[in-house]
Amino acid sequence: AGLLLNQHEVPTGTTVLGNDIGGGSTQQAIAKLDTALAEPAQADMTLVVGGGEVPLKPSVAGLSIDTETTVRGASGTDYNPVSVIGSLFGGSREVEPVYSVDEEKLTAALADLAVDFGGAPTDGSVSLAGGVPEAVYGEPGAGVDVESAAPAVQEAFRQRAVSGDNVPVELETTTVDPAIDDAEVDRAMAEFAEPAMSGTVTVAAAPGGAAIQFSPENSLHRFISMEAVDGKLVDRYDLEELETLYGGTFVGVQVTRGDGSVTAVTPEDVVGALRQALLETDPEQRIGYLDLG
Repeated sequence: AGLLLNQHEVPTGTTVLGNDIGGGSTQQAIAKLDTALAEPAQADMTLVVGGGEVPLKPSVAGLSIDTETTVRGASGTDYNPVSVIGSLFGGSREVEPVYSVDEEKLTAALADLAVDFGGAPTDGSVSLAGGVPEAVYGEPGAGVDVESAAPAVQEAFRQRAVSGDNVPVELETTTVDPAIDDAEVDRAMAEFAEPAMSGTVTVAAAPGGAAIQFSPENSLHRFISMEAVDGKLVDRYDLEELETLYGGTFVGVQVTRGDGSVTAVTPEDVVGALRQALLETDPEQRIGYLDLG
């Protein structure tokens, strides 16, 4: 009799987190559950980081309650006599919700929290302003200990779904070192910045040919800088500024390329001649010749 009277896709008396979803079709149950869990599933969580409160959207952190999977797991006839007889007298069957966690999103969201409370590290750098190399050392920052924070946030999300209480979650912080540390700044200063700005450098088409000089105080610092790439400080050249500086110096000079073509000198050719000369500190060695092919 109980089976005959309870032939719904989702049996009568089925509940999820105390919410009745039974007595209808699967789609009706999903709609009921979506409405009932909208607040605990979508409202901002409150995280406490470094003494300050930071909101976290569950969707941004990859946290959700999979209502469709939950309902499908609860649908179908339950042949347990206790459940069948219980349904005749208004009994209920509690079904555990299915939680979904996107680990990649959660990790990224927690890592980004450092920016929210102003604790991001400052990378070290090298300044060549005015032709005088200067080391600018970075500062460590404060970040979230993602390894311990991720499970704590997941558990808090589940507990909120059960209780309905949005209890703030206090997260441990950790020191985050700059990607460009002091050692890398010192290396860049010793291996490039100081030699490069040690004196005038000459680029020539050939011995006795067309040539131009660049000095640290007047020109080198205008087109050479250092930038961070994959944790390293590397030299960077402003090709447009360089071309403006050497102007018509190499007009008429031809370069034979690897494919046999012959072209005029380009800023890239000038940089190629400059690079090795910039690393020399002996004035007599600070001359670079264009590779004319």
